[in-house]
Amino acid sequence: MIINILKLFIPTASAFFIGILLTPFLTHFLYKHKMWKKRAGKVAPDGSATPIFNELHKDKEVGTPRMGGIIIWASTIIVTVLFSFWAQFSHLALAQKLNFLSRNQTLLPLMTLIFASLVGLLDDYLQIRPVGDSATAGLSFWKRASLVTAIGILGGVWFYSKLGVSAITIPFYGPIFIGILIIPLFVAVMLFLFSSGVVDGLDGLSGGIMTVIFSAYAGIAFFQNQIDLATLCGVIAGSTLAFLWFNIPPARFYMSETGILGLTTTLTVVAFLTDSVLVLPIIALPLIITSLSVIIQLGSKKLRHGKKVFKVAPLHHHFEAIGWPAYKVVMRYWVISVVVAIIGMIIALLGH
Repeated sequence: MIINILKLFIPTASAFFIGILLTPFLTHFLYKHKMWKKRAGKVAPDGSATPIFNELHKDKEVGTPRMGGIIIWASTIIVTVLFSFWAQFSHLALAQKLNFLSRNQTLLPLMTLIFASLVGLLDDYLQIRPVGDSATAGLSFWKRASLVTAIGILGGVWFYSKLGVSAITIPFYGPIFIGILIIPLFVAVMLFLFSSGVVDGLDGLSGGIMTVIFSAYAGIAFFQNQIDLATLCGVIAGSTLAFLWFNIPPARFYMSETGILGLTTTLTVVAFLTDSVLVLPIIALPLIITSLSVIIQLGSKKLRHGKKVFKVAPLHHHFEAIGWPAYKVVMRYWVISVVVAIIGMIIALLGH
């Protein structure tokens, strides 16, 4: 038990400190090359303008670099490689124990994090190098959704054919066999979490929420004796915490797509690996609410001839629009994240 605890916390702490050490170099690069939007502006997923959002954030998007999410996945990769190499070239028993790179637990989520983060990095680069007169360039929503769908299909096939996963567990009931339907379910969950990426809209919001979520899944995996996976989740949480250190108001940089896209897709893989996908809506409730608020808003505008439910979507910007200071919105989301994560962990662990 002691060695498992050390395996969880030593790489997690290492990821935090490596992220802190990387940040000055990344910050210098991002500011030197002016890696931010050249003109503020945002459009809704349906292509309509968002004048309330643009008014609230007209002075924030320009002058603050994107691509801060590089800290998260770069720190995670460095820590994973360091501990793997240490185990490979050292005869110390401790080095062997601390290696958490394994084919059946951590390879798939790590590859998902890397590939999705690189897709996000491309989108970020295109956003800071807009073409023509467009205020916001980058990959379109549908192009990103198509790439996420491709990642989801590959992941679902891996689960079904390589890992032999063909059932999901209903808490307090037991496993339900769904066979090959595990693949479209995997894709659907990944797409829904991808749509929640709009939570990255206020300083400190996405970093705090994702740190809590991955910490919760680290706990679930640990108590299910998936120690390698628990450690990877801890490392991601530690890396995200390092990012958050510099993202609290006033943000030094934004997480943007290279961070949030990697985290949401990886979260899908982790939820299925821990067989706790049905408690994901509880643990990730702030993400779910964020995505639903956008869906509700778009549906209302389409079905009710332009009438809106919220002043602006997603929900956290609605709270801004009605007068809440941004820091109050962020801190209350953090509180809610901790509470629902604890509830979700309890259900996941007791319900198995």
